[in-house]
Parts: sequence; structure tokens; C-alpha cells
Amino acid sequence: MSVYKKYVDMIVRYYPDGTIRPMAVWWEEGKLYEIDRILDVRPAASLKAGGAGIRYTCRIQGHETYIWLEDNRWFVEAKGKPRSQEVS
Repeated sequence: MSVYKKYVDMIVRYYPDGTIRPMAVWWEEGKLYEIDRILDVRPAASLKAGGAGIRYTCRIQGHETYIWLEDNRWFVEAKGKPRSQEVS
């Protein structure tokens, strides 16, 4: 199955010390997935979809997944084929 870079809407909390904490991911069709826990934060590349940034290793509904902050945009590694409006 192919993997592509999908930019997503996020709910994020910014702390006065500059720390950024992603709280939830808006997915297609209005689905909101709350992040249960952040397990790791580090600069890293997405080896499957391309791109790089600050990688957040998160637990969402019992599943471990990665979310990247690339410049000022958030993306995930999505499975399948992108819709035409998702290609950037």
C-alpha cells in the first residue's frame, strides 16, 4: 500500500516557554482524534512519505503514530492515494 504526506488540521497548545503540544488531529469528514499521550519528540524525516521536521510520536486510541511539524504545517503518513486537493 502506498503512503503519502497528508497535511492535517490540528488542535495544538502553545505554552509560554515555547513548548508546543499537539492535542488532537482533525481527519477527513470532521473526525477528531484526540492524542492520548506524546511518547517522544525529536527532529526526524518521514522515510515513507518524504519531508522532515519535528516528529511527535503519539498514542491515539491505543495506536502509536507519528505526526510532523514541518515549518508551520502539520502532516502525517497517510495510506492509499491522495485526493487531488491533497497534493502540494
